[in-house]
Amino acid sequence: MSRRLDVDVAIIGGGLVGSSAALALRGMGMSVALLDKGFCGAQASGVNYGGVRRQGRPLEQLPLSQRAHAIWPRLQALIGIDGEFLRSGHLKLARDEADMAALEAYAETVAGQGLGLELIGHNGLRERFGWVGGDVFGASFCAGDGHANPRLVSTGFASAARRVGVHVLENTPVKGVTRNGAGFALEAGDDLSLSARFVINSAGAWADSFAAAFGEPVPLARIYPSMVVTEPLEAIMTANIGMEGGGIYARQVERGNCVVGGERALPLDDPDFSRPRGEGALAIMNRAAELFPGLRHAHAIRFWSGTEGAIPDRNPVIGPSLTTPGLIHAFGFTGAGFQIAPGVGEVLAELVRDGRSTTPIDAFTIGRFAPVPISTRTDRGSGAGEASEPPHTRETRS
Repeated sequence: MSRRLDVDVAIIGGGLVGSSAALALRGMGMSVALLDKGFCGAQASGVNYGGVRRQGRPLEQLPLSQRAHAIWPRLQALIGIDGEFLRSGHLKLARDEADMAALEAYAETVAGQGLGLELIGHNGLRERFGWVGGDVFGASFCAGDGHANPRLVSTGFASAARRVGVHVLENTPVKGVTRNGAGFALEAGDDLSLSARFVINSAGAWADSFAAAFGEPVPLARIYPSMVVTEPLEAIMTANIGMEGGGIYARQVERGNCVVGGERALPLDDPDFSRPRGEGALAIMNRAAELFPGLRHAHAIRFWSGTEGAIPDRNPVIGPSLTTPGLIHAFGFTGAGFQIAPGVGEVLAELVRDGRSTTPIDAFTIGRFAPVPISTRTDRGSGAGEASEPPHTRETRS
């Protein structure tokens, strides 16, 4: 027997963006269904590095990042747990003079944005962060940034949404979406028919086929970050670490484990999944041991990877569809969505309620990828987890 559910908003994708939007929308009094093909927070939101940083983001992301920055200290009140959020500061290292010049240029560009960046030379770095070794030229420090546990935060938002009445539907892949009069008809799972006035496409690495089916193709690729965690150690790192130009990032949690990343994993035959590369994990640890002498004898006890959606210009897609009224996109965070996700959730809720956001998001329009004109759009789409099948071949049950 088929089930039927009528809601104000259907959200496809139960990651941190989707679950935070669900929580915010429910707080506005709307009925919400949050659908995920697997478990909420099990993909990019739950397997990422856990950096909560504003430093290093493009200028156009900073208003959104600042909005999220105000949410992180309120996690306990908002979702019932603190998510192990720690405002440790974010220290971005410069390997050489060119890297330091890039950090200086960035600090000048974002001056006045509230980041409070502090440039530190070689001697100052040794005095204040003596646990950093190697031949590091200097650094930029953002004292207000930090890190958190993504596995706790991502599931925490979904659990909080469930507690306030959101229909959280896990293991429920969306098989078809049709624009239907003033709203949408969705078919999901084995027997669920759902109607909604609005649909939010926060399907992560699976969002591109959904957008393309509504006449809005996006050059979304998949990346597979790879992480290593060590055994618990004595206190070594007092800040969340990044590197200008990439290559390594590292943090130490209160239990003493150090989380280190900077390499990519290998996709499996099913590109929804990946596995860490042995040589990649070894490269990460050797790099970490060179930079942080306290890690030279540490044992790596766990490795993992995940699937994330990446866009060439490194900015996400956030905002209303330009072809389909009532459809709103939020995806493509390119490995940097963890910090801004709670702010994105609030923005999405505003877009549903008010049709606009109090935070500037024009830079993230899907229109920058030249969508198909409205006159030629399709009104049929596909949901999360269906990326391997061309949208026009998908079946939508009546």
